Amino acid sequence: MRIDFWIITAVHFLCRSGRITAVLSVMLFSALATLVFLSSLAVGINDAMIHSSVSLYSGHITGFDLPESVTPQSLRVTGVQQVLKRVPVPGIASAAGRSEALTLVGIDFEEEITSAAVWKKTVSGRLPKKGEPALFLGKSLAETLTVGPGDRVLFSPGTPSAALHLTVCGVFETGIFRFDRALAFCPGKVLPRETGRWEAAVFLEDGIRTRDIIAVYRHRFSSAYRFSSWEELMPDLRQLIDLNVISMSIVTTLVFSVVSIGIACALVIFLLKNMREYGIMKAMGATAGELALLIYAKVFLITLANCLSGCLAGTFLVWIVGKTGIDLTSFTSHNQYFAVSGVIYPRLTLFSLGAPPLAAFLFSLPAAAWPTSLLIRKKTADIMRSL
Repeated sequence: MRIDFWIITAVHFLCRSGRITAVLSVMLFSALATLVFLSSLAVGINDAMIHSSVSLYSGHITGFDLPESVTPQSLRVTGVQQVLKRVPVPGIASAAGRSEALTLVGIDFEEEITSAAVWKKTVSGRLPKKGEPALFLGKSLAETLTVGPGDRVLFSPGTPSAALHLTVCGVFETGIFRFDRALAFCPGKVLPRETGRWEAAVFLEDGIRTRDIIAVYRHRFSSAYRFSSWEELMPDLRQLIDLNVISMSIVTTLVFSVVSIGIACALVIFLLKNMREYGIMKAMGATAGELALLIYAKVFLITLANCLSGCLAGTFLVWIVGKTGIDLTSFTSHNQYFAVSGVIYPRLTLFSLGAPPLAAFLFSLPAAAWPTSLLIRKKTADIMRSL
């Protein structure tokens, strides 16, 4: 069996039946280009949710209850962009006869604004200055205490430390309850010295996996220290990302299921139109395997050509849209996973670029089984008599 001969013959059949070839090409090309872009857009949505969630405050990795012997510098390993030190102190805030439980976090605002985005959510006032006995709190907490910039708040920590008198300097609003109601911030030097323990917010460089950095930390420090990735701290976000991947896989499967039916129908029409040629080939001694190879070669060639052109077109579309992004702020303004930004930047990955052409071949090649079985079962004599 000369495979090259049947491949060349398949090319001649495709070129001669230009209309059917064009219909199949348009169908495959449009499906592939669209799915490559949609898959990249789904990846971009996942990226936006992760970026907004980790850059708002927590970072990619959070270290809990760390001693003073563990310094931020010791956590700055290869792949780590920034390490922020935070000293949480639970207590009660009181003002104007009202009280509210909260966690006051001592931070270095000059370092915080380089990585965290919660400070961009300021709705009134300003950020505290270094060493200033000032309080930066959420809008919901400010409304509960009926305070604003310039008002005084008494903070009583849960430890025997003396109460702190702080002046509200700014108010922020993220739309997330645990930020706007349960947290407040002040310069770290204002807090009592006996707190001793601190939390780390570790921000990673692009492309660095959290588990790799955590593995380095566990090797370097005692196993008693707890380092948790955003995947552990936000399982709902992890599930939402997995759901997006599954949904895109289902869409890809459904699209090519429909496309494969169209390919099968077009091939049957193709077969009936060229039945005379197939009958002559069978009369000249072409075997069932050779005729099957001819049909599958046509499907393979047309699928391959459109996979290449469709993926190229989808990649170009991703590149064009990726320059400016798609602004979905009006549709995500109340979504906590888009608290920082609602702009989506589609991104090509192995999944977004590889899944559509793989699905095209998985569904297109079986679509040739029906017309192939029709041709093989039909007797040569019956074909010749019908001409």
